[in-house]
Amino acid sequence: MKALTLLFLLGCLITANEAKIFSRCELAYMLHEEGLDGYEGYSLANWICMAFFESGFNSAAEDDNADGSTDYGIFQINSRVWCNNYRSPTENLCHIPCTDLLSNDITDDIVCAKRIVRDPQGMDAWEDWTMHCKGRDLSEWVDGCDL
Repeated sequence: MKALTLLFLLGCLITANEAKIFSRCELAYMLHEEGLDGYEGYSLANWICMAFFESGFNSAAEDDNADGSTDYGIFQINSRVWCNNYRSPTENLCHIPCTDLLSNDITDDIVCAKRIVRDPQGMDAWEDWTMHCKGRDLSEWVDGCDL
């Protein structure tokens, strides 16, 4: 009976830490609540567009790069500069383990993204934002969301 209880509790912990693929409006609501709409001059639609092209709204997205670094989470935050993956050299400017960026709780991802966008590059730090979102009408990314 104790083994069964332990397995149940372990299952609950694993489920609580699982990644999530957000819907567009669900993510828009969360980012709006966390103050990203207008943050450093970027509309909420910019953040939603960027997250879609970076990760497909998947909080567990992980992508290895040719330079040995890895991009993590919904915003694909890079280990070379922003987080510590304990495998490759890093500046870890967000002072966070990269694995923290892979859970369904994206609060730490948002805090780090705010740090990134405050740098002189702004959202140009995200190549997919530059290629797919920058300078475009992005209103469709928040249309129909009850914000």
